[in-house]
Amino acid sequence: MIPLNNTFIYEMRMPATEELRRTYPAIFLMHGMGSNEQDILTLVSGLEKDAYIFGIRGPIEQPPGFAYFTIEGFGKPHRSVFADTVRKLEEFIENALNTYTIDPEKVFLGGFSQGAILSMTLGLTMGGRIKGVMAFSGYIPLFVREEYSKQHTSNLQIYISHGEKDPVFPLEWGEANRDYFDKLGATVTYHAYPAGHTISLENYNDFREWLDQQLSTK
Repeated sequence: MIPLNNTFIYEMRMPATEELRRTYPAIFLMHGMGSNEQDILTLVSGLEKDAYIFGIRGPIEQPPGFAYFTIEGFGKPHRSVFADTVRKLEEFIENALNTYTIDPEKVFLGGFSQGAILSMTLGLTMGGRIKGVMAFSGYIPLFVREEYSKQHTSNLQIYISHGEKDPVFPLEWGEANRDYFDKLGATVTYHAYPAGHTISLENYNDFREWLDQQLSTK
């Protein structure tokens, strides 16, 4: 395994035997506040043989785990910290794409809570470099929607889910994510579940069905 030169600590899974002249999908995963890269990797367990999988740890200590950015207020990340993390994540992803035999048409980003926020943001800023985004219980910061430079998302596939009883981010924010990407021309799959700020088993099963379909589509 070739280590990536980057500021993030990460956990990587890769095909056990890489076939000559074959490229593989890549899945980049980001956890929620107070969690870690090991936890988020469980979302894609079983896919290790046929994809490169990266679990990226947030750089900020947030006991009992880590975070990617700090919060100024309700739904308001500190802009400078957020922007720095977005930039470094873009560099991390680009570095991985240039280092490993990754299929450039099958690059996926996903995450829960803070990881969902960043995955959706990167889907906007990286545009056509990304095939799919998986966003569990997140939101798109207002300054991202209003001020960030965005790439074309007409080819983007996005899975968005939210808990109907989410006490951290209200359900309306999940619906707003759906409507925003729909207006941008992305192909949106949206689910709301009778759950809180978590990924329920039903949500997980629906997500894995969606991801399996995306991975099998040429």
